[in-house]
Amino acid sequence: MAGSESVAIELWPDGAPYATGTSEEDCPALIPYLLEQPRGSAGRGAVIVFPGGGYGCRAEHEGEPIARWLNDIGVSAFVLRYRVAPYRYPCALLDAQRAIRHVRTHAEQWGIDPRKIGILGFSAGGHLASSAGTHFDAGDALAADPVERQASRPDAMILCYPVITMIAPYFHEGSRNNLFGPDAPAELVEQFCNERKVTPETPPTFLWHTSTDVAVPVENSLLFAAALSRSKVPFDLHVYDHGAHGVGLALEDAHLSTWTTVAEQWLKQQNYHAE
Repeated sequence: MAGSESVAIELWPDGAPYATGTSEEDCPALIPYLLEQPRGSAGRGAVIVFPGGGYGCRAEHEGEPIARWLNDIGVSAFVLRYRVAPYRYPCALLDAQRAIRHVRTHAEQWGIDPRKIGILGFSAGGHLASSAGTHFDAGDALAADPVERQASRPDAMILCYPVITMIAPYFHEGSRNNLFGPDAPAELVEQFCNERKVTPETPPTFLWHTSTDVAVPVENSLLFAAALSRSKVPFDLHVYDHGAHGVGLALEDAHLSTWTTVAEQWLKQQNYHAE
């Protein structure tokens, strides 16, 4: 079945942590784009999509169109409606972690392999994804809420022109200010320079960027790839020689749009396609 706003799954039906209201923007949710599980399969892989938007909004062209593309290549998908400004840290990260736990909790009923839950983020959504992939836990086995018993570690990451660092000279000022506020403590900012948080437990990662991105410099992806290399985490890194920021599927550019073809092959290597 295809997802739509009418079937959004609220992550905290009784109210999200730190919520200041009850509007849609106060209620983080998953919009599902589920595919049927083939007979005899252990379950499809699934990917949760985090649209970009500088932690101030969520770009529509980096949400549903990406989920539809994932469906087209045989992968179930979700788009995360995570909280953005005026909400600040830790809300978006809590939303991302809860989304991963929620999909893992309900994996069997949705025909999903709980060991194949990936995340895909664009720009600031890439920072959120890389945060989820470097700041995770094993869950609370004693929690009354069964969702909170699940691990929040994603099994794979796709980072598209991601914000990675939060310090000069390569950071994106708007994302940092929206996430932490203009007067954030240096220790907090440094904690989410995610290139410094990579360990051997960081999930396998696919990254792509353009060398001419003036909004989020390519060094963000290069720094993260170098950290993955040092920790011996498998990764694919693809840098295109031209292209603006925020292009999404990049359908108007024959060269740049090949990122989806390469990402599809990478997902096949990660066994995200049901046999």
